[in-house]
Amino acid sequence: MRSGAELAVVEMAAGVVLAGAVLALWRKDLRALISLLGLQGAALATLAAALCVHDRDIGLGVVAGVVLLAKGLAIPGLLARVVRADPGSRETAPLVNVPASLVAAAVLVVLSYLVADPLTAVFPDPLTRLAPLGLATVLVGLFVLVTRRKAVSQIVGLLLVDNGVALVAFLLTAGVPLLVELGASLDVLLVVVVLQVLATTMRARFGHVDLDQLRELHD
Repeated sequence: MRSGAELAVVEMAAGVVLAGAVLALWRKDLRALISLLGLQGAALATLAAALCVHDRDIGLGVVAGVVLLAKGLAIPGLLARVVRADPGSRETAPLVNVPASLVAAAVLVVLSYLVADPLTAVFPDPLTRLAPLGLATVLVGLFVLVTRRKAVSQIVGLLLVDNGVALVAFLLTAGVPLLVELGASLDVLLVVVVLQVLATTMRARFGHVDLDQLRELHD
């Protein structure tokens, strides 16, 4: 049986992860988006630490540390280096404007609860009832991925999806094996490193990393 304090920490951390995804639709400054990713990483690490305290599982404690280092520090740090070298570090013209994006986010959150309702009915555990927050984060991340134009914004959408998947895994399995989390974190780090290399090359050749402008050059 989880104590009220532990459950409150888990609920707050899960809420912060979803709130970070929704705020990513509102903010156009790429530096702000990266800060939101760091906040999500810290929230996921806090959630894993709370599960570690309850279950007295050292492995979960190590996972919490890995999540904090990878998702809270390393990945946002690498993205920040890409953004600092980009003079136009704003998402000026997303495919869907901010008000419509926020309405879409509300619809996706409601949809997540409707889809997850059968699961929460079968397993009425406090953690299971929070799973729709992770699913909503995944859907909002996909929305960011397909509606933003800049390469960094799109990779932020991919990372939001990854954070949502991690949140669902923590809530439904009371944590994930250390090797699984290490593998996932290393994969995401590799993606971000490749992005940094590509962004540097694109900026050297074309002076920007706007994907729409590159498509126009191709046409």
